[in-house]
Amino acid sequence: MLSLAYGIEDGLRMALFMLACGAPAIAGAHLLVRRRAAAGPLSRQLAAGVGITVALVTLGVGAIALLMFLSAHDAFVMGLLLVFAGGLTAYSASVLAAGVMQDIEAVGHGVRAVGEGRRDVEIRTGGRDELAELAAAANRMAIQLGRREAERDTAEAARRDLIAAVSHDLRTPLTSLRLLADAIEDELVDPETRRRYLRQMSVHIGSLSALVEDLFELSRLEAGDIQWSMQQVALDELIEETVEAMRPHAEKSMVEVIAELTGRVAVPRANPEKLQRVLFNLIQNAIRHTPADGSVTVAAESSSTHVEVEVADTGEGVALEERERAFEPFFRGGEGRARGGEGTGLGLTICRAIVEAHGGRIWFADSPRGARVRFSLPLA
Repeated sequence: MLSLAYGIEDGLRMALFMLACGAPAIAGAHLLVRRRAAAGPLSRQLAAGVGITVALVTLGVGAIALLMFLSAHDAFVMGLLLVFAGGLTAYSASVLAAGVMQDIEAVGHGVRAVGEGRRDVEIRTGGRDELAELAAAANRMAIQLGRREAERDTAEAARRDLIAAVSHDLRTPLTSLRLLADAIEDELVDPETRRRYLRQMSVHIGSLSALVEDLFELSRLEAGDIQWSMQQVALDELIEETVEAMRPHAEKSMVEVIAELTGRVAVPRANPEKLQRVLFNLIQNAIRHTPADGSVTVAAESSSTHVEVEVADTGEGVALEERERAFEPFFRGGEGRARGGEGTGLGLTICRAIVEAHGGRIWFADSPRGARVRFSLPLA
């Protein structure tokens, strides 16, 4: 009974001593956390934390040892063991912290390099921990920034090219209008010439109006400002109607335009006016690039999921490396023939925007002669 009481009393005393020993270490650690800003670099914080903890624990346990042992020799041995254990702990912590610090420095150098404009940065760490995940995230960020900047540069170059092209197409008719207007105003021409100049001015004004309208429509399409009524479209009837409307224009250029429709064409869900605008642009563009006695053929075919429409001509065709760029605004193919005196240079661009807004796609198909433009639309 006495032994049990003595053991309980001794255990409680030991618990109090251990609490008195650990409390200063815990308090020191929390104080260091609150004063991190004043502690400086992370390496200094780690060293200070390990040093304070080891020192306080060593002193506390040493004090307990002095109270527990009657022999000074045993107390000295205990203290020596504590100092040795504390030194090993501090050394092990410093070794581990050194690897962590190297990874942190690697991440820091990499992020600073990205901030200075470098995009070829690859941050590597020595572990597979949270720092490795942070490094991988920084690497992905650098790659994404590089892609975004490349896209931005491409868009900026396209914007500059568009402004230059629009300026070029505006300058020619405006210069002609100014010269014609000056001649009429100065009364330097006879009445018949004046009437001819007025007709020419009307033509230039019409081309300027068409260019402005196309630019406005293209800007709305690219901005997603689409408020169309969609319905099931009888595509075969729409093609025949459009071909018939374009026949006088084709005959004026001595070009034959034909609609080849075999069997029933599937019904897509689309806006008929916008779809007819695509057909008008494609047929007009084909007529413009087809020599006299040539032909333009419009065909359509269906599958279980979509319908494809093709406009083929017997003109000079489009080079393979220029087919994708032909849909860019004001693109000049070959020796500048893609944008001649007629048209605004935005026809194919508007066609692509309208087709893609319907969920379809448009492209140049391979052709042994002339050009073949195809576009597909999902079925209703």
